[in-house]
Amino acid sequence: MTEHKVGTREEWLAARTDLLAREKEYTRLGDELARERRELPWVPVEKEYTFDTDDGEKTLTDLFDGRSQLLVYHFMFGPEYTAGCPTCTSIADTFDGVVDHLADRDVTFLASSRAALEELQAYKRRMGWRFRWVSSAGSDFNFDYGVSFTRDQLQEGIDYNYRTLPGDMVAKLLEADTGPIAEQAEAAGTDPAGYMTEGPGMSAFVLDDGAVFHTYSTYARGAEFLMHYYPILDRAPKGRSEGEDES
Repeated sequence: MTEHKVGTREEWLAARTDLLAREKEYTRLGDELARERRELPWVPVEKEYTFDTDDGEKTLTDLFDGRSQLLVYHFMFGPEYTAGCPTCTSIADTFDGVVDHLADRDVTFLASSRAALEELQAYKRRMGWRFRWVSSAGSDFNFDYGVSFTRDQLQEGIDYNYRTLPGDMVAKLLEADTGPIAEQAEAAGTDPAGYMTEGPGMSAFVLDDGAVFHTYSTYARGAEFLMHYYPILDRAPKGRSEGEDES
């Protein structure tokens, strides 16, 4: 016998109609937030960043590939990793299907990581991916955009997702022998501290009159929109089957 609430078709329809009103509010709020994102001030990118790519060394401007907009997914694959972060890997499985559609809308989409290019290429072949993936190993790009940290910085405390995580809080996360961080670290071939030297996120840039501007960055659950399977699971009877996470 199910423990979930059971009702008549009429009761379900009444509840579903009430929920639909809330869903429409959510959709309209999403439209408003999208407008506010577009209205954020643009910040000039004044530092020269270089990346190792399949076509040789490229600058950030080169990565636009003739388009005016660039979206960079900060894929967690650091120098201490032997494999990509499992969660980032699951996200990246969805990239190939959208890259061409974004290109048709004047948007170049790619992933960037601090691991050496040859490691990224090998992992890409292993996973059967086609999207562009560049290495930022030779620049401060990941550090400047808040997704990479040194082990010393972890001990002192880090700024991630627009808030400060004190060193003692980070240490507590690293002490756990079990749990998501320990499991993800093992899968990525590193220890928890090595795993936490990288963080997930996405950054947006625009090329305007020859100048590059940073327009937006989002981290942690803010990048959840890239996990296309999550909205589908949210509509399944048992949802994501995960614990609540407000980060």
